Amino acid sequence: MPISALTRRATMRNLIGVAVAAVTGQTVLHWWTRRPAQHPPSDALGDGSFDEMYEGRHIRGSRAAAGHQHAGASWDITVDGRPLHLMRRADGGYLSMIDHYQSYPTPLIATRRAVDELGRGQQLRAGDA
Repeated sequence: MPISALTRRATMRNLIGVAVAAVTGQTVLHWWTRRPAQHPPSDALGDGSFDEMYEGRHIRGSRAAAGHQHAGASWDITVDGRPLHLMRRADGGYLSMIDHYQSYPTPLIATRRAVDELGRGQQLRAGDA
């Protein structure tokens, strides 16, 4: 009987080890694939404006004309030609209507994080802007 108990104990230990490895592997894989790509800031014009492809999407941002500013917003941002509304926070950072839980230091980074939050199959709607 001691041999079967030992075998049972070894089997249980192995099953627990496999389960822990599977959960750990899935967690690491999820974390690795969700990490945002590290792209350097795109500021060819020197005024913070940007026009680039990010994660397969065309993002563009420029300072808004003086008469077209919405409630203190000073940027015209588009993702694939659709407007994305950014808001300036009191701390000087920016947040978007897509990812409004986090503040970002520049409009470019806020736009990139909004694209990350949208994912590949989603588009901005008129109500998001």
